[in-house]
Amino acid sequence: MSRNLILGACLSSLVVLAALISFAWTPYDHAALNIPDKLQTPGVQHWFGTDHFGRDMFSMIMVGARTSIAVALVAVGIGMALGVPLGLTAAARKGSWLDELIMRGNDLVFAFPSLVIAILITAVFGAGAINAIIAIGIFNIPVFARITRGAALSLWEREFILAARVAGKGAARISTEHILPNVANLLIVQGTIQFSLGILAEAGLSYVGLGAQPPTPSWGRMLADAQTMVSFAPHLALIPGFAIILTVLGLNLMGDGLRDWLDPRIRVARA
Repeated sequence: MSRNLILGACLSSLVVLAALISFAWTPYDHAALNIPDKLQTPGVQHWFGTDHFGRDMFSMIMVGARTSIAVALVAVGIGMALGVPLGLTAAARKGSWLDELIMRGNDLVFAFPSLVIAILITAVFGAGAINAIIAIGIFNIPVFARITRGAALSLWEREFILAARVAGKGAARISTEHILPNVANLLIVQGTIQFSLGILAEAGLSYVGLGAQPPTPSWGRMLADAQTMVSFAPHLALIPGFAIILTVLGLNLMGDGLRDWLDPRIRVARA
């Protein structure tokens, strides 16, 4: 097992653990205002200091982890649930009008970044975590569709697929019984990468006010609130910034480690 996988798993586990603990306990109420204690620097009483409303930063970081993970996880789930079947279908119908329709639809979605999609959605339905999930999820669909199609196309010419065809299996059954298990490793790695990008996307959407709304803490909105106070209270920006960096770093390292661990060719080359 590679060092990248171990280090990435440890960093990611810390964030997930903090999010889980926040359901039962935080040092302070993350939404409680305490103006006399505002803008305290990190210390014994408040480990990460307090913000301009006197709220405990450590508690807000813990609950913010819960928000970021939930949004990114559901968004990646949407992308996989819709993108993988589309990719399998496009590969099975290579060259047909259905393949062309799916891939041109993917190109259309790729033309609109998640931020633009979020703006369009919030213009109709309003800002919020649900709409951020939808925006990020829609952007993930063509990613998984392309990855799945590309990996599946190389398998459709293999001997075991030809044998399945001779046995009378249809395209749908071959895709689910033979193609999908053979591309699952690639999808797991890509899912980890998209999860880290989902964390970044959620932070970006919250930064511009399109993500989770107050009083729910969000790392991106914490950065936005801190931008006018960096000169005299830098911890307000540094702490959520480092939380985002460490989370994304951990997930990327874990994805890189999973790729090495799950790919037998890389394992043999490094042996």
